[in-house]
Amino acid sequence: MAEIGKGVTAGKLASNVQKRLSRAQEKVLQKLGKADETRDAAFEEMVANFNKQMTEGTKLQKDLKAYMTAVKTMHEASRRLQDCLADMYEPDWFGKEETDALAEDTDTLWLEYHQNITDQSLLCVDTYLAQFPEIKARIAKRDRKMVDFDSARHHFASLQKSKKKDDAKIAKAEEELGRAQKIFEELNVELQDELPTLWDSRVGIYVNAFQKLASHQEKFHREMSKLTENLHDIMTKLEEQRELKRDVAAVSKKGEGKKSEGANHSDSATVAPKKPGPPPSRPPPRLTPSPDLRQHCADEDEDSVPATTKESTSPTQQGTVANGSDGELPPGFLYKVKAVHEYTATDGDELELKIGDIVLVLAFDNPDEQDDGWLLGLKESNWLQKKDISTKGVFPENFTQKV
Repeated sequence: MAEIGKGVTAGKLASNVQKRLSRAQEKVLQKLGKADETRDAAFEEMVANFNKQMTEGTKLQKDLKAYMTAVKTMHEASRRLQDCLADMYEPDWFGKEETDALAEDTDTLWLEYHQNITDQSLLCVDTYLAQFPEIKARIAKRDRKMVDFDSARHHFASLQKSKKKDDAKIAKAEEELGRAQKIFEELNVELQDELPTLWDSRVGIYVNAFQKLASHQEKFHREMSKLTENLHDIMTKLEEQRELKRDVAAVSKKGEGKKSEGANHSDSATVAPKKPGPPPSRPPPRLTPSPDLRQHCADEDEDSVPATTKESTSPTQQGTVANGSDGELPPGFLYKVKAVHEYTATDGDELELKIGDIVLVLAFDNPDEQDDGWLLGLKESNWLQKKDISTKGVFPENFTQKV
């Protein structure tokens, strides 16, 4: 209770206490059926709708805040995951700068998503619910004034029915009745105008809140899908880089071993080739030997090859030449291949290839000197011009395909 001397006089306090007592007494009489109660079924329905509307709006506000909390939690989890990837990503790995940029874009996207939902969905609901406490207080005040009106009406009626009528008291009671009725009706009319309008406004609020939410969700997931796809591409290329380095290291190690063995052979022996570093877009040669490389072939020309060499040609070799020729294959060659990748020679005994070059494949003089995954041959154009095999050289098998 307010203290006297702080804007509230003793008379005001007494008046408030008297009103509370009168209202309590009136309600008791109404419940006992000894006093009439003013009832308005239409207004009571409005109040029921108001309470339902306030309950639904409060729940929507609560759930939206919970959703925003979840978005913030997901943002933090995404940020920690991106930081973890950045810490593990070594500087020489493919896509280091792109990965850092993706992390920044992802963080910005989460921030914008959270802010947009807060500004255009949550604040809209907050503003909508801000009017309910004031209207609820006015409804409660209207109920109190209705009780005051009923009490004044019953008091005035009782004075009129009294056997000993006191005109002064009747006049005062009538004045109080008129004042109570005026206050009650003013509040009642205002609320009857506002409550239906407020009830109808809920549809627009719900549409706006969920329409904005759906719009920002669609934009967020669309942009996030692009960032996720970019990250997937970076990881794919990083794996390709790893496999390429592994294959290059394996072939390089194999080439070094063959070169050390080649030092013990004669100058005419084929030197073990090194594995060149192919462009990133071209797969490196795999160490899968061709079965045709193990076979011997006839010599380049019967007139220029010693008889002993022709005699040493096995039946298997002769059969290979016959079966591999297509009518245009010169004698002494195994088969033709076509270059499908460019190859730059790194040693003097290697054959440089351009895409589309036709190469006539020869057998190695000494099969033991052949390196797995490499063939011996010369370009068809050189053979047609010179009719000799002096321009022969070795080349990687999987840079070509049979024709």
